[in-house]
Amino acid sequence: MRINMKNWQAETLASKDIKAMPIMTHPGIEIIGETVKNACCNGCVHADAVVALASKYPTHAATVIMDLTTEAEAFGAEVHFSEDEVPAIVGHLLNTPDDIYALPVPSLTAGRVPEYLKANLLAAERITDRPVFGGCIGPFSLAGRLYDMSEIMVLVYQDPDAAHVLLEKCTEFIMKYCLAMKVAGVNGVIMAEPAAGLMSNDDCKKFSSEYVKRIVEKVQDDYFTVVLHNCGNTNHCTEAMVITGAKALHVGNKCDMSVVLQDTPQNILCMGNLDPVSVFKDCTPEQMYNETKALLDKCASFPHFVLSSGCDTPPATPLANIDKFFEAVQDFR
Repeated sequence: MRINMKNWQAETLASKDIKAMPIMTHPGIEIIGETVKNACCNGCVHADAVVALASKYPTHAATVIMDLTTEAEAFGAEVHFSEDEVPAIVGHLLNTPDDIYALPVPSLTAGRVPEYLKANLLAAERITDRPVFGGCIGPFSLAGRLYDMSEIMVLVYQDPDAAHVLLEKCTEFIMKYCLAMKVAGVNGVIMAEPAAGLMSNDDCKKFSSEYVKRIVEKVQDDYFTVVLHNCGNTNHCTEAMVITGAKALHVGNKCDMSVVLQDTPQNILCMGNLDPVSVFKDCTPEQMYNETKALLDKCASFPHFVLSSGCDTPPATPLANIDKFFEAVQDFR
């Protein structure tokens, strides 16, 4: 559904009610009795899971799976699938700078990209009462998955020219992918760039933010919002996230959420940051309620705060905990 996201953001900032937007699809997969593997490989199953969650919970927006293997697979990386765990990259595709220079940028017909675009299309068609956000990986994180995360950290210092060539190719593909999501009808994209948090603020600007900014400038408008996610940020590279121009930032539980809110202009939504594993998945329902309330007590006074998980909630996250999360939000209101 075509939603004016500029207005949605303004209404969110002006609202006195706390908005809650956890990133979660895996509980929806379990609601419909499907497997993670099927949802990650079949756009219809994926969309059914997103719709099931939107029907059950009053999320401020719906989100697709945060799958950080899709784009790397399109480039040719090998992916391991299991029935009830998130996909994982096997090894790495590139070994030398020569491999980087020879690497072609794939089309959007490669790998599972068509199924993810189908999931975006179907979810956007069926969820009409709130925005739907697609998902993609960020340029530096994709480069790390193609070249190996440890090796890319070395490459940016030993051969920055080769690193920039790889980042150019990653950016070109991600930009095409985001534009295709926009055509599919979703209202924005959550771009996961966790590896950028491994760098200093200055290096994050140089090897991540400058590339993210180019994507943002190309795809973001009044009807399509970029949410930049960096769960590697430990409060040290919030500035680098802000300069990308993304209308919303999403941070992980390594951050002090109140510090991120202080460091971010109040016209930018800041989302986070309850631990998706130790809180959402592993807490008792009572603990989930208390953790949620504690974060609300700490951050609700900031007008640009949106309550969320620190990352995608994992498979086997109890529905009882999600119930308590929303109960705490309602009680706080």
